[in-house]
Amino acid sequence: MEFLRPDFERFPNLSLAFEAARAGGTMPAVLNAANEVAVSAFLAGSIGFLQMPMVIGKVLSEHEKTASPQSMIS
Repeated sequence: MEFLRPDFERFPNLSLAFEAARAGGTMPAVLNAANEVAVSAFLAGSIGFLQMPMVIGKVLSEHEKTASPQSMIS
């Protein structure tokens, strides 16, 4: 089996996923939610396939990360 380095330019959502994982906290959950919304919008014909990473990236950039989401539960 041979593994190649990921092509982050060709697959921008993969790059966003790695960034969210490195950031930790609430970022992976926000990435997942933004992806669900972007895919739904694509399937509904509201956005194009290549717009999905832009939508997800915008959501991630505007989200204020919480480092420890469990601390939010009282």
